[in-house]
Amino acid sequence: MTNLLHFDPVALIQAFGYLGIFAIIFAESGLFFGFFLPGDSLLFAAGLLASQGVLHIAFLIPIVIVAAILGDNVGYWFGARVGPKIFIRDNSFFFNKKHLERTRNFYIKYGSRAVVIARFVPIVRTFTPILAGVGQMRYQEFLRYNIIGGVLWGAGVPLVGYSLGRVIPNLEHYLTPIILGIIAVSFIPVIREILLSRKSTPTP
Repeated sequence: MTNLLHFDPVALIQAFGYLGIFAIIFAESGLFFGFFLPGDSLLFAAGLLASQGVLHIAFLIPIVIVAAILGDNVGYWFGARVGPKIFIRDNSFFFNKKHLERTRNFYIKYGSRAVVIARFVPIVRTFTPILAGVGQMRYQEFLRYNIIGGVLWGAGVPLVGYSLGRVIPNLEHYLTPIILGIIAVSFIPVIREILLSRKSTPTP
């Protein structure tokens, strides 16, 4: 969480531009070590900067959508290749089985729709396509939901930042508290799932 609070999306976007945005969204969407990357705040900041002329919204949105869809596809095929063996993988700096278990509960709860809904939930967003592959979800079905989720998230979040930046003067001056708010709100579903799982676990 500390890394998230010190994350400066504006500096990253200004330094690496569209390529940096593509790489982060691709990694967070399906590479299991990308779960810590703050995609929501990055996309909001990118949309806001587009409203100031730093980026072009017409270029930004297709790049984000393609990165999100391709990232999920890589996650799906990784899960399909590794299979159930991923659940016995040892914890490491980039991998924690707790994240996988929470995502599995999320996936069980929402079924195929989880591929779309998970786009808006940090951490779960990264592991859901992997679990879809592990569970051998039919690829055509996965791809359909993947595209829907990629378009809704990849276009929706930047457009929110872009729209607010066009109507609220000097919004970029308040970017840090806005990003902290986005992080807090986006983690509500994760916290809720943790609390529910603890309630459902019988005490010894």
